[in-house]
Amino acid sequence: MRRVLPWVIGAALVAVPFVYHEPYPLHIMVIVLIWSTMYTSWSVMGRFGLVSLGHGGFMGIGAYVVALLWNYLQLTPWIGIPLAMLATAVIALLVAYPCFRFRIIGHYFALVTLALSAIVQQVIIATRDYSGGSLGYTPNRYHDGNSIYALQFTDKQTWYLIALGAWAVALLIRYRVDRSMLRYALEAIAEDEDAAAAAGVHVTAEKLKITLLSAAMTAFGGALYCQYQMFISPDTVTGFAVSLQMVFAAVVGGIYVLLGPTVGAIITIVLAEALRIFFGTAAVGWDNLIYGVLLVLFIIFLPQGLVGSLLPDRARSGKAEPPSTSPALQGPSAQSVAATDG
Repeated sequence: MRRVLPWVIGAALVAVPFVYHEPYPLHIMVIVLIWSTMYTSWSVMGRFGLVSLGHGGFMGIGAYVVALLWNYLQLTPWIGIPLAMLATAVIALLVAYPCFRFRIIGHYFALVTLALSAIVQQVIIATRDYSGGSLGYTPNRYHDGNSIYALQFTDKQTWYLIALGAWAVALLIRYRVDRSMLRYALEAIAEDEDAAAAAGVHVTAEKLKITLLSAAMTAFGGALYCQYQMFISPDTVTGFAVSLQMVFAAVVGGIYVLLGPTVGAIITIVLAEALRIFFGTAAVGWDNLIYGVLLVLFIIFLPQGLVGSLLPDRARSGKAEPPSTSPALQGPSAQSVAATDG
């Protein structure tokens, strides 16, 4: 039954745009799915203790690179998105490698990534002749706005299916990471870097792998957000506020649970829409204040998040056996002893 249930839920989600055509609810579902993709991307590395406040910058790079390549070079997003992901990975490498090489970890690593997010935002604002600056930027419409080549569609049904596919791929990547040897290595590193290195784990390389993967996934989500909204600005796709939103959603939903960031996305989007509908422009900025307050409360009183607190320990992907007992981190003698005992 547990193997069949995901397929049933997946089929039901795919069927939604074919049986339900109301534009506004479909729009909310598309936004939730796109943000869920990015929240899941953040959790891929965040769950191992690598707290990044620079993912707002990664999202902004993904969004702006695709839009600029399209407007200035008429380069299709099918090529622009991989290039944006590559550019984001390169920038992540330039920032993360010195940090990991010289063991800049914890709060210091978070501050470095926060600086990256702020720098990306300021560069976008400063290059207003090309990026539109603080006024925002709009990709050029291709003919009537419906084109596979330009990845532009006016109907919500098509975008719902695209966003659903992106979200499913993000979940699959997170699922594969949770069941790979990389997970055991990163859990060991999070527990004790020196002990992990002594056991044969290449600390810098393993950290870089997960960081580059997370950054590229976030850039992909940012590119999709740009193509769907057809308008981006430094405040909506980059900066500290966007990074805080990612951290909040992952922590509140449950950073150690596969669907935790998705639950967090539902909370953040519904909260933002409720503030907009009931308070209008008077509530501008309230969402970030609420995110900050709730984030502190959840870290103190409910660190496992909403979904994580409802599941038994064995169901949480982040609560595996201690890394020191995993076969990946045992020496040859320890493995032979375990085999003899068996």
